[in-house]
Amino acid sequence: MLFKDSFAFEPFTILCLVVAEMVPEWEIKARARQCAKSQEPFADGAIIYTMLFRDRNGFRREDISERVWSEIKGQVQPFSFWKSKYEAPPPPAPEPVPKESGESLLRKLIDEDQPDYVNARYVLSIMLERKKILKQVDVRENSGVKFLIYEHAKTGEVFIIEDPRLKLDQLDSVQQEVYRLLAPQSRMQQQEQ
Repeated sequence: MLFKDSFAFEPFTILCLVVAEMVPEWEIKARARQCAKSQEPFADGAIIYTMLFRDRNGFRREDISERVWSEIKGQVQPFSFWKSKYEAPPPPAPEPVPKESGESLLRKLIDEDQPDYVNARYVLSIMLERKKILKQVDVRENSGVKFLIYEHAKTGEVFIIEDPRLKLDQLDSVQQEVYRLLAPQSRMQQQEQ
């Protein structure tokens, strides 16, 4: 008997314990962007080979080019290997509204204090809150008008924004207005760089 009588293990449990001891957890590694041997970057659509090697610390992954594979395939004995097509990761999506331009536009609209831009100020403040630039600290109501009080996360400045109580069907047009207002600033920032 494998265990003393005081332990009652099912055969499946014993198998799980043995397998868990034999195969430690393996940290999944993402596909490399370059050949592990030649250090050449992979071209999008190129054929690559992935090899898994087992060593004392578990499994080690190596991604190599087709050319390198043809040179070393008879000399290596990976635990496992496979052929695949390299897909370059997509470039990071551009930020819809750069942080600086959204913040500078909000400051400008607050300074101008034009009633036509109540909705834009509100949407900009929400956008900056989501980017953790502004933090809502209070909500106050005065004469039936709701005000959101924000604090700038870095500077501690206070922004008081009127809540225009937008309806869902108004949001698209207000977002378009904000993007239209931001467009000249984005162009100016690009020209300065």
